[in-house]
Amino acid sequence: MSFFEKYSAATERNRTHLYISLDPDPELLEPSDNDSLWDWLHFLIAQTADLVCAYKLTLDFYQSLGVVGFQLLQQTLKAIPRHLPIILDAKHSDINTSTVFARTVFEDWRVDACTIVPFGGLDHVAPFLVYPDKAVFVLSYTGNSSGDILQEHPSPDNPFYLQLIQASQSWGSPEQLGLEVSAAKPEVLAKIRSYAPERLILAVGEYSTPPDYAQSLIGGGEGLLLPVSPDLLLHKKPGEAVDRLRTLVEQEHQKAIAPNSSCQLWVPNVCFLRSQPHRDLILQLYDIGCITFGDHVQASGEVFPYYIDLRKLISQPQTFHLALTAYAEILETLKFDRIAGIPYGSLPTATGLALRLGYPMIFPRKEVKAYGAKRLIEGHYEPGERIVVVDDILISGKSVMEGAQKLQSVGLEVKDIIVLIDHGRGVKDRLKQNGYNGYSVLTLSEIADTLLESGRITLTQFELIVSQH
Repeated sequence: MSFFEKYSAATERNRTHLYISLDPDPELLEPSDNDSLWDWLHFLIAQTADLVCAYKLTLDFYQSLGVVGFQLLQQTLKAIPRHLPIILDAKHSDINTSTVFARTVFEDWRVDACTIVPFGGLDHVAPFLVYPDKAVFVLSYTGNSSGDILQEHPSPDNPFYLQLIQASQSWGSPEQLGLEVSAAKPEVLAKIRSYAPERLILAVGEYSTPPDYAQSLIGGGEGLLLPVSPDLLLHKKPGEAVDRLRTLVEQEHQKAIAPNSSCQLWVPNVCFLRSQPHRDLILQLYDIGCITFGDHVQASGEVFPYYIDLRKLISQPQTFHLALTAYAEILETLKFDRIAGIPYGSLPTATGLALRLGYPMIFPRKEVKAYGAKRLIEGHYEPGERIVVVDDILISGKSVMEGAQKLQSVGLEVKDIIVLIDHGRGVKDRLKQNGYNGYSVLTLSEIADTLLESGRITLTQFELIVSQH
């Protein structure tokens, strides 16, 4: 999984925006031997792994201990569960060592993200961005009062730190490049968020009371990683202290986002007796109007007593995120070089998956232009590359196979086709007969079962759906 996927999953699973710094800070701890420090760090991880969205390790604290510090760093990295993202707070600033340092931290140490001092520009940051499943946080604003003489230059109306943030917007995607910002000044955090609405912000500094977190949440909004105060980590039962803080912070988070939310948050309102891996996705598809009843003519000319319209997904970020995650789980099991979307319905999905997984995207045109380059396939590709095709729904398979054949006509290899919904009726077998492996997130029958069990549809409506399966 990528850093962004780990962060998103941890935030949803643990219901938290808090991260913990696992640092052998001599100002925080009594002088101890390496074993004592390790016991303390290991204890913190065991106590808080289900309460945080990430762990941060400050490299300088470990380096200050010499050889034993490096050993302690390796022990700590191995102890953190792999499903939780690890941020190495390195503040790397040397362009000449950026390539070898990126290789060390991302390949050898297997951390998920790293902090960087970005004054060297894109040339410094680029070696870190060649790892599509990793992330960097560029130092954007410090809380040091003496730093304002530089950060606010040449004027508070056009400060250097905002110029830096604007420049960094073109360096990497929101999934790969975030901002490290001191939370000492909530008004500055709010200004930065207005310039970078889609970036993750790693807030640094000490918080002493829930109102401090509230001010940051109001200014920083979504995509904000908030630190746990070091004092809480010294409790005899730090897990309980962090849990209490998590509850308070999440309450403040809900207050902060409620007035500014332009999309209604969906929550389940039923209890199921059995597990269904994509239950929430199915219910949301129904609740946002992707599944409606009444006679509708399909592209094939058939008349169905219901209609599935997945184009509404792109206007519902919460549901679209769930759908992309479900697609990605299948894609991660396949081997391919590029992602292709079938016009027009699946192009937003293919774009979202390309950004999330770090793969280039192409698409076959629905119709070839009679002017310009007259290209059949849009985007860059090399003959012989393997393409995975993404579409929204399989009913007859005709359109997706036509798209796959266009890709093959220019020398590309297509073996795998993934859709959100398989209508059934033997379409996957038809794909197999034509040389394609078909995959689907959902089948029509499991959608019908879930909607009936949840009380969303009547038995008559259930029978209308399954009669077409």
